[in-house]
Amino acid sequence: MRFALAMVITALPFFVAAAPQPAKQRGTAIPLSKRSSLVNADKGINFEALNSHIASTTVKILRGFDNFEKNTGALHPSAVKGAWKRHSGGLPLDPLSDRYNRWFGTISVGTPPRSFAVLFDTGSSDLVLPGIQCDDTCDGHVLYDPEASLTSTNLDEPFDVQFVGGDSAFGNQYTDNVTIVALTATHQTLGVAAHYSHGFEIRQFPADGLLGMAFQVISVYNQSPFFWTLVTEEQTDEPMFAFSFAAPGPELYIGGTNPAMYTGDFTWTPVTQPGFWQVNIDSVVGNGQSVLTNVAAVIDTGSSFIQGLPSDVAALYAAVGGTPFPGRQGFYSFPCNAVPSVSFTFGGTSFPIPAENLNLGSIGDPSQCIGAIIAVTIPTWTVGTIFLDSVYSAFDLAYLRVGFATLSAA
Repeated sequence: MRFALAMVITALPFFVAAAPQPAKQRGTAIPLSKRSSLVNADKGINFEALNSHIASTTVKILRGFDNFEKNTGALHPSAVKGAWKRHSGGLPLDPLSDRYNRWFGTISVGTPPRSFAVLFDTGSSDLVLPGIQCDDTCDGHVLYDPEASLTSTNLDEPFDVQFVGGDSAFGNQYTDNVTIVALTATHQTLGVAAHYSHGFEIRQFPADGLLGMAFQVISVYNQSPFFWTLVTEEQTDEPMFAFSFAAPGPELYIGGTNPAMYTGDFTWTPVTQPGFWQVNIDSVVGNGQSVLTNVAAVIDTGSSFIQGLPSDVAALYAAVGGTPFPGRQGFYSFPCNAVPSVSFTFGGTSFPIPAENLNLGSIGDPSQCIGAIIAVTIPTWTVGTIFLDSVYSAFDLAYLRVGFATLSAA
């Protein structure tokens, strides 16, 4: 099976270009919403929420490395044995909650269809929803009832997704029709949870579920992810999706890109290892100085921040006058009146991170602010919406590449 998957990934650019193009619906925009940030009422940082989100992202990425090895029989090229702890196991967007700076939109599942709010996550590959038999961890969420859908099928396969602190979400796998606006993936595999992790409980995660948009090779189920199913069923105009997180109309665009949302040309960078949407940052520049080069990074819409290897992050902050924040491992601070200039170079084009995104705010001393680039021991960097908020981003399945363009003026 893994050889077949590899052949499909390799051949996709050629058969997409060569195949006759039947009449299909044009690209579809799905509005997105975002609710807030990680600051308290006094404008100070909520470190409890911040640490929880970072831990969740870290475990998600490590789980993807585990799934890659499980599904392919080979260690992920970015993973170094012994260097990381193993873990088993146009649509409008809304901000996910007052604690997490993530984005969600609406899908419908089943026949007749029922609507669910989901987080669109390029850092994972599976669709998970709370089931009608779920315990009180799913209270407050819209529940999926496979018995009420004429198109559901029980696969009689359990799933168990491990999260931080030994917590997990578990249940059974089903297939059903999943629709986003007018695009339907039939027989789409989804996990129906009988128990949600604490991180998915309504007080922390107002969306009902998670829809992964990365590759099958890191899937817990080892089944086709939702977008891949849309492409293979010829539901999309192009095998591409794109995000804008900017005002006034943040959206996920399925089936290409939305020219109204960006100006100029795209800068494209190749996916170096299908699994995650993993690319290389040519250069990380701090205060005009190239500090790091050829940095492996996962482009992750499910993460709010930028997380990097501890040695890399230390070198970056040393170059821009940042210092370790006392008592908070992995965090760095800098004077609030001297926020550093940081940019990432992809494909020879420099993309600056806005100062207001790089600065998470102050805690304790109002003159010292916390940086949004955080040191974490994982094999690659993760680049979240702190960066993606400032660009139009496109994910091209046909040519296995990620593109960035300048946002249109609001």
